[in-house]
Amino acid sequence: MMSAEFILNVAVAGIAAAALVVALVAVHAARAWRTQCEALGSSVAALRRELELVASISVRTGRRVQRVEHEFSGVTERVDQVELRAAPGAGALDQAIDLARRGARPERLEQQFGLSVGEADLVARLHGKRLQAAR
Repeated sequence: MMSAEFILNVAVAGIAAAALVVALVAVHAARAWRTQCEALGSSVAALRRELELVASISVRTGRRVQRVEHEFSGVTERVDQVELRAAPGAGALDQAIDLARRGARPERLEQQFGLSVGEADLVARLHGKRLQAAR
């Protein structure tokens, strides 16, 4: 018959083997978690770089918008001036606008309606086909 000491030794060996298996599984799981954390860390770093790039682009775009707003801040006033100057022959300005809507270039508006370079450019920009397509 088996002695109690032998049975106890077998039980201790079984428990030790089970503990070893648990330890190996824990080490494997820890390595998997470490790998996943490293992958997440590199993803966060890549996202941070992209966010910095987007922020940089946003700042540059904001500056461009401000510059364009500044450049065209007097457009309403200039349009009013053009309309006032053309009041006696208001039909000519209307005709220039119609022609610009059909795609006429500023040079043609200057020649055909006697507009200044700035006036013709303004009419073409405000009423030309390219601008209307963007609306």
